[in-house]
This record gives sequence, C-alpha cells and structure tokens, in this order.
Amino acid sequence: MLSFDIVEYQDRLSKTKQRMAESGIDVLLITDPANMNYLSGYDAWSFYVHQMLVIIIDEPQPLWIGRYQDANGARATTWIYDDNIIPYPDYYVQSETYHPMDFIGEILKQIGHGNRYVGVEKDNYYFTAKAYERLQRSLPNAIFKDADLLVNYVRIIKSDQEIEYMKRAAEIADKAMTEGAKSIRTGVRECDAAATIYYEVVSGTKEHGGDYPAIVPLLPAGENTGAPHLTWSDRTFKEGESVIVELAGCYKRYHVPLARTVSLGKPSNKLQEITPIVVNGLNEVLDSVKPGMTCGEVESVWRNSLKKHGIEKEARLGYSVGLNYPPDWGEHTASIRRGDSTIIKPNMTFHLIPALWFDDYGIEISESFRVTEKGCETFCDYPRELIIQDPFDMNRHGGRIS
Repeated sequence: MLSFDIVEYQDRLSKTKQRMAESGIDVLLITDPANMNYLSGYDAWSFYVHQMLVIIIDEPQPLWIGRYQDANGARATTWIYDDNIIPYPDYYVQSETYHPMDFIGEILKQIGHGNRYVGVEKDNYYFTAKAYERLQRSLPNAIFKDADLLVNYVRIIKSDQEIEYMKRAAEIADKAMTEGAKSIRTGVRECDAAATIYYEVVSGTKEHGGDYPAIVPLLPAGENTGAPHLTWSDRTFKEGESVIVELAGCYKRYHVPLARTVSLGKPSNKLQEITPIVVNGLNEVLDSVKPGMTCGEVESVWRNSLKKHGIEKEARLGYSVGLNYPPDWGEHTASIRRGDSTIIKPNMTFHLIPALWFDDYGIEISESFRVTEKGCETFCDYPRELIIQDPFDMNRHGGRIS
C-alpha cells in the first residue's frame, strides 16, 4: 500500500535527520499527520487522538506510537518494521487520568532517550498545550526544542512522483470545477452544489479515484463573496448574484486547489470591472515566475499590477501547497507575500490566489503551479475567466469574461 518507493522514504528520512543535526535535535517527535505520512506512509483518519512518529537521529527506523486499534493501519500503510509500531491501550484515549504523552514519555525513557535533546512541533494543530505539558512532566531530564516546520521545509521541493500525483489531483480539480459550476443555478440549494463538488472530488476520474480534501468546498454567494471562507447552507442561489467556488482535487493526500467565480446571469458592473484586473494580474505573475526569485519578488509583480488601478490587496497572494490533512492544504512554509525571502526553486508548488474581497462582493480566480527550470507551469486546464451561467438552464453554459 506504500505510495512511494521505500528508497524515497529513506531519502526523506535522511534529509530530516540532516536538519535535526543542524538544529541540535537528537529525537524528533512528529505529530503533524502530513509529516507522519511524508516520512512513514501512515495514512488514516486517526489524528483526532494523539499519535506520534518518533525519529531518532542514530536509529535507522522511525517509531510509530498510537492508539491500539490503529496499529494495524500503521502496519498496513507504512514501511516501518512491525517491532517499531508501538500501540497504547485504549484507556489513554480522552481520559481524565491518563494521557498518551505519559505513555510516550515512558517508552522513550525505557529505550534510553529520556535525557536527550527532543524536538517537538509546537505550532501544530494536533499537538496541544496539555500534550506538551504532560510530555515535559514525563521526560523531566529531556531538553526540549521547537522543531516546528522542520519537516515541512524538507517537503517544500517535490519529487517527480509527487508532481505526478499533483497532476492527477489537478485532473480531478478540473472535473470538479466543471461539474460544480454547472450545478450552480437559480433555485438550486447551496448544499446541493457542494454535494456535486464533493462527489466529483471523491469519485475522481476514470483513471484515478479521488481522496477527501483537507478543506471543504468554499461557496460564498452574493454579498458573502467578500467573506472568502464561508462554506454553504441550505439557501438557494438567486438570479443576478455571483458565487465563489474554491475547491481542491486530492490524490494520495496531494492537493491542487482551484478557485473560480460564477455569475448567475449578467455580472454586476463591479464584477465586470474587476475581472480583467484580476486575470491580467494573474497572468503577469505567472509569466514572471523564475527560479531564483524570492516569494516577495513574485508578490511585487501582482502589487504593481494592482497599483495601476488604485487597488491594494491585504492578504498574501499565495502559499506552498501539496501533501496535507484537515484542516488545511497549505504547507505553512513559503508565502507569496511582501517580505518573504524564500528563494523559489524547481518543483516547488504553490497555490496562487489573486483574489480581491470588498465589503459586499469579491472575486477569486486562482491557479496552482509548479516551478520549472525556466519558469512555471499551471496544473489545471480550466479556463481562466469569470464564468457566466444561464441562471435557469441546467444544460447550457453562458458566456465568459476574461
């Protein structure tokens, strides 16, 4: 069931250990499920309980420590020897008395690592303040270090196999956007459009089935298009309003996000004015991307494009994207925004989202791209324009503004 050749996993582990050595870390405790997957292959919806991948700098194999009932999943999906899969009993789960970090601390002491330099992912959704407190209590002689994003930065440059998985995810994203946009018509409930998108994302293509995305489809409509992270309700779409669709195709946990804006009937004057500004700016950015540029330099192309029209964008323009689990498909490393000095390199992958949000309306037309040796290439083929739908006809597309 491994998604990659074992040699690739071992190469990732080697690079991680190099970063550990540079940071003075002997034992790295990984609780981010994307990082666990990246280094071990582990893939299960078990991250709602405490689990951990332990990387010991002078040991060839990681340890997987998790809930007893999830141990078979670890055996099935990872390249780790069975002896290195260590389950804790169920009475540690959501208990007022016991905590999985007590168990993990005891294991580390038993195998002789209780007094080493221990790195933890401090700013991670799945590592709580209580978990850190209990881990410190159970390892009183350890010296703790912040190892947040250590593995994330190893992940930032993708292998050729990872790029292939993202290309498959892109095909799924294109299909989901096509069918999702078709489903948005006057009188249709928002939840039914979301269901159409979910169906397409999960069913995938004939060649490759899809996976659940780390973020649900985002579907703000009407005046709410100025609020980008709204999802859906059971209200119905109205003639004359616009709808933002942001989704991602996902294949083997690799994401390719894509956003477009749909107008039900003739777009408002505001939307007609802003669309070419966004599309032209997006095209200018994509044309400018070259290896060796910093993320901040890429963002400046967009900022200068907007300046011609007296517009400023407060939010970042994009971010590194790829392997992830809920609640986010971003990698939390490089951001395409002012001041980010990350140098972009071939096989880095980004979601470029030159969206504009105002008080009572907004627009999103985004692209995910990979940096190449000479520039960049987008993953998706969906038309880069405002989608204008006949508000009532479920079988016919309208025109487009680009």
